[in-house]
Amino acid sequence: MLAQGREELARGDVRQASEKGWGAAAQIVKSVAERRGWEHHGHGYLHLAVRMLREETDDPEIRRLFQVANSLHVNFYEDWEDAQNVAEGLDDVERFLDKLEPLALPS
Repeated sequence: MLAQGREELARGDVRQASEKGWGAAAQIVKSVAERRGWEHHGHGYLHLAVRMLREETDDPEIRRLFQVANSLHVNFYEDWEDAQNVAEGLDDVERFLDKLEPLALPS
């Protein structure tokens, strides 16, 4: 989804790029939550899972990067961010994915 978001941004569709960034972040949280048997249906549960992952990893950046992804989701509806901010947000989502990917893999 992140690659698709970058493609959308290159085409000038900031809103769709934003939503693809959010989608990538949400899907990895769901994947990690599923592996741990945590509820993950709905935004509130995603935020709770991120809080638990932040505590588990002792990495405060996890929460901050997820908040960036959440702001991209809001931008899909509000359409107030410019292309540069969305591009930087997608970079932050990539960092978030890098942090969570090892947690989503089978142990």
